[in-house]
Amino acid sequence: MENRRAIEWSEAAWLNQPEAVLADGNNLLVTARGGSDFWRTTSYGFVHDDGHALLTDFPTEAAIEVGFVAAFEQLYDQAGLLIRVDEQTWIKAGVEYTDGVPHLGAVVTHGRSDWSMAPVPDWAGRDVTLRASRSGDAVTLRARCEDEPWRLLRLAPLAPDAEAAAGPMCCAPTRSGLTVRFTSFAVTTPDPSLHLN
Repeated sequence: MENRRAIEWSEAAWLNQPEAVLADGNNLLVTARGGSDFWRTTSYGFVHDDGHALLTDFPTEAAIEVGFVAAFEQLYDQAGLLIRVDEQTWIKAGVEYTDGVPHLGAVVTHGRSDWSMAPVPDWAGRDVTLRASRSGDAVTLRARCEDEPWRLLRLAPLAPDAEAAAGPMCCAPTRSGLTVRFTSFAVTTPDPSLHLN
């Protein structure tokens, strides 16, 4: 049985303060600083650990959900969810603008980052929800647009004894002025299995 609780924005703490944060009803409008990102080394040769994330504790046998709407216009504009242990161990998942369209993707980092993605052009400007379910030695990442079915995005390792935090994330690596509307932030029970159907 699902046990869901909304997380108040004030319950979480910022990793790297954004350019601006504004409460709008139950939503939170976050404007990213230009040049912000999370990435470690692979292919590009640089390390960025200055993206914005509003983090709360993420214990085992729990799931964190983050909802958002954003108008992505420039290369690498991104929003979603970050799971963080430390600067070398983290996972981000969400929607990122590349090759002219939004892509659903994930970056898993254990010392060095990787990146997987798939185009979702019909998700542009719509409400997207990311869910990270932590159980045992793994995190299962799922995403959906509005009330569409959940899509399995990634299964990633995360040590059961790792002290992790998770929450809404956004970055604007190539420009200033990206504002993301975060529409939900909640903790719930993890998905019962890797395959829901």
